[in-house]
Amino acid sequence: MDKDVSAGSKASPLDRLGHLALGLTLLAFGLGHTEVIDGVSAADAVTLATYVGGIALFVAGLLAFRDNDAFTGTAFAGLGAFWFTWGVSADAQVSANAAGLFLLLFALVALTLTAAAAGGSTLTRTTYALMFVALLLLAIAQFGDSDGLAKVGGWFAAGGGLLAWYGATAALANWPTALPGRPAGRGVTAAG
Repeated sequence: MDKDVSAGSKASPLDRLGHLALGLTLLAFGLGHTEVIDGVSAADAVTLATYVGGIALFVAGLLAFRDNDAFTGTAFAGLGAFWFTWGVSADAQVSANAAGLFLLLFALVALTLTAAAAGGSTLTRTTYALMFVALLLLAIAQFGDSDGLAKVGGWFAAGGGLLAWYGATAALANWPTALPGRPAGRGVTAAG
């Protein structure tokens, strides 16, 4: 994506599809952890995570690699592997520490994507940063058996999901993705 001017001008169709899949999955996963909707838990996001977040995102990553887009390929294939693994193993009986370790390892993947997106759009960087914080909080919640911390992590995940969804929507609709710059005030000079 370009430098926050308009997500629609240079975003590839794979980028749009991938961020839409990531956004919907992360939003469902996050809202499930918040338990803000009565009767909806993170376990209810398993099917969406497996097929949309897992398979669709992974395939979008492979196609991005085919197009020589290493960042997008790495991001989408890696996150597709995360969602697919989480989705198919949701019913598995594992210890809280094993679940926490899984989330912590993928928090590190999200941190890597945040750092690697430094030259990209603010929406993309912020989406991955929110995902990192969410997975880190959810991992700590697993290690410490803290429902309250899991809910906070869920809100970070939901926020990241909304940003990814907005980014994909903005790319399709040619909406702007950055706030207008503040003009230099009196006595302030802009370096060029």
